[in-house]
Amino acid sequence: MPDSTQPTPNFNGFVRVRGAREHNLQNVDVDIPRDALVVFTGVSGSGKSSLAFGTLYAEAQRRYLESVSPYARRLFHQMAVPQVQSIDGLPPAVALQQQRGTPTTRSSVGSVTTLSNLVRMLYSRAGDYPAGQGIIYAEAFSPNTPEGACPTCHGLGRVYEVTEDSMVPDPSLTIRERAIAAWPQAWGGQNQRDILVTLGYDVDVPWRELPQQQRDWILFTEEQPVVPVYPGYSPQETQRALKRKEPPNYMGTFTSARRHVLHTFATTQSPLMKKRALQYMLSQQCPTCQGKRLRRESLSVTFAGLDIADFSGLPLKRVEALIRPFAEGHAQPQAHDQDHPEQAEVARRITQDLCARLAVLLDLGLGYLSLERSTPTLSPGELQRLRLATQLYSNLFGVVYVLDEPSAGLHPSDTQALLKALAGLRQAGNSLFVVEHNLDVIRQADWLVDVGPAAGELGGQILYSGEPAGLASVENSQTRRFLYPAATGPAAARAVREPAGWLRLEGISRNSLAGLDVQFPLGVLTTVTGVSGSGKSSLVSQVLVELVGKELNMKNDELKIEVDDSDEDIFNSSLLPAHSTEGRIVAGLESIRRLVRVDQKPIGRTPRSNMATYTGLFDHVRKLFAATPEARKRRYDAGRFSFNVAKGRCENCQGEGFVMVELLFLPSVYAPCPVCHGARYNAKTLEIQYQEKNIAEVLHLTVDAAWEFFQDDAAVHRALTVLREVGLGYLRLGQPATELSGGEAQRIKLATELQRPGRGNSLYVLDEPTTGLHPADVERLLLQLQRLTDAGNTVIVVEHDMRVVAASDWVLDMGPGAGDEGGQVVVQGPPAKVAANQNSKTAPFLRRFLAG
Repeated sequence: MPDSTQPTPNFNGFVRVRGAREHNLQNVDVDIPRDALVVFTGVSGSGKSSLAFGTLYAEAQRRYLESVSPYARRLFHQMAVPQVQSIDGLPPAVALQQQRGTPTTRSSVGSVTTLSNLVRMLYSRAGDYPAGQGIIYAEAFSPNTPEGACPTCHGLGRVYEVTEDSMVPDPSLTIRERAIAAWPQAWGGQNQRDILVTLGYDVDVPWRELPQQQRDWILFTEEQPVVPVYPGYSPQETQRALKRKEPPNYMGTFTSARRHVLHTFATTQSPLMKKRALQYMLSQQCPTCQGKRLRRESLSVTFAGLDIADFSGLPLKRVEALIRPFAEGHAQPQAHDQDHPEQAEVARRITQDLCARLAVLLDLGLGYLSLERSTPTLSPGELQRLRLATQLYSNLFGVVYVLDEPSAGLHPSDTQALLKALAGLRQAGNSLFVVEHNLDVIRQADWLVDVGPAAGELGGQILYSGEPAGLASVENSQTRRFLYPAATGPAAARAVREPAGWLRLEGISRNSLAGLDVQFPLGVLTTVTGVSGSGKSSLVSQVLVELVGKELNMKNDELKIEVDDSDEDIFNSSLLPAHSTEGRIVAGLESIRRLVRVDQKPIGRTPRSNMATYTGLFDHVRKLFAATPEARKRRYDAGRFSFNVAKGRCENCQGEGFVMVELLFLPSVYAPCPVCHGARYNAKTLEIQYQEKNIAEVLHLTVDAAWEFFQDDAAVHRALTVLREVGLGYLRLGQPATELSGGEAQRIKLATELQRPGRGNSLYVLDEPTTGLHPADVERLLLQLQRLTDAGNTVIVVEHDMRVVAASDWVLDMGPGAGDEGGQVVVQGPPAKVAANQNSKTAPFLRRFLAG
């Protein structure tokens, strides 16, 4: 490594790291300047985040928390103590990591930025009240409080009910034939049917022939009678058993279908159960508050002619324009200001503060968002910039800000505003440690720390630490290849595919889309581009997915719509303020047999879920172990080799592999299980070996090592080959899902799809798949997307990375601006055509890339 870590006059001291061993870091030493923009680069999985977040931020947090009381420490989410010998010169740190919006729909842009608190105070202290109404305190302007929530919908804005039609979709069926679809599908539903037999109801006539009174009682009663149950008996045998007072198999409790649906929806922790309950619930706007979520008294107060719900629904840039006259003291007095002149001063003070906070958000390109926008609908990049804006306004000094890909989700034209904001933090006397793949951000760095050379066990080394120019001489750096490309001129243009047809949508209205007609080419790779907030995700990830999914379900129940069932927002989306999607598909659907959405949501929420289980690879491996002579001799089936099953797992740790020691005000300690020593299985299971390795040792193999190990098994080897091709060769087969990044999760989903037998005629939708990917990994991803397209599929990608845009067959550019200034198709066509357009904000960046 070039010796470029010596202090220079440009930097005000260094953070000196010695012996860092967190995750895959290989006992590294590195010196990093303070009061500088330091960018950590390297391929995905190389160890950048382990150094920036797992080591530097974790140690800064640990030191800070040692200065607060033990009680206060318990209120923080504490990171694990980093594996490092020493760190000197480390200031206090603030972490701004990539994370999805919190699943709760009651969290919004206004609450994340604390702007809502100021707006409520503005309405409470300076709002226009109806004559005779007393003052309402700020908390009564929040739908999340008892004082403010509409009493009908409890602050949700929507009311939910179930009807006979929603719970019994086919009244020609009998109860025995599961006419009541809303009841559980397995034993629970059979239990309710058996109880009805005991109660004397006829379960063998079509539902529509039952008297209405009986139908209403079965579906809607709040009664829960407990009766004897005789499973397997005919209705006649059941009645005879009752007369003879024969001892029942058990006593069963009746629950009406409505009660079951609402109880499941309200109490289950399973997103899939929640999703199932929603199928039978009808949602409509609350008739009391018209979807505004607040009590009538709160909605009667206005400011600048708007109630607080309408005010919160405006884009932030319009909010700023609306309140600026009040902040400058130029606004027309409100109706009651003559009687209460002090309220004009209150309005001026609060609106001045609001304007100052809004200015930061507008500078970061977030003016298209509204205060009421729910955080589950925000991209990770948007959420991180909201939190960055809060830090910019706080004017802290002498802090290390550790940021995780702040450019994620940003159009290249918006990246300049981000760089300006980062420069402001640095000029205020702070240090910026940024994990980043965006070459425009990397080029602005004062200092680069390049980690590599590869990922996982082949990474974890500091290839270079110094001023950017020095990286040009580091031959084994993957970053160098893209930051300083050889002067070979532009790459040869790739022949674009011709569309096999068109998927045409008409009258699309959603968010900023208003009556849009649009067409997507079939059988090619299409990239949808546009500035942040222009309507790309609304069009593709929301409207397109919803309309195609709905049509496929309607056409044929056997046509499976494959989306990610780990989506945490499956049920919360129904609780958001109503998003009315208007529009229809008018042509092209006959060419699509399947919809596959590949997103960055986690592949599982617990350490029990991992890459091997998600891809189905683990099923093959367990069968191989069960087929060994020793396993057959002991009659061990494939289930024996699952760490989730009692007969195979270590009972001391329940198959977790570790035990947790709660230390109250210190971070909890996770130690290897003293019985299985982290293997997760019991001793008897571990005695079975396949090619001289037990099941725990196989799960510990990396994908690359397993590819060598399973060369003789075609099914396993094929799955591992695809995982390697998408750049995941460094991951361990049993690596917990909770340790995977969003980009890794998305590539695992893509690999799972690629290993299926080729079917063609599928529509694949990906939203920003390059998030978290080094340019070298983007090249690998593109190869796989081209493979999918070559197999006769349609691939539509929402993306900002010009490498992906240039490699597409078709580009659809949205805009021209964000929010209500967007929502239109500016230009569409092959990349060269879009690059030549003078009205497109994407065109200049695409031209620059195509020119090399």
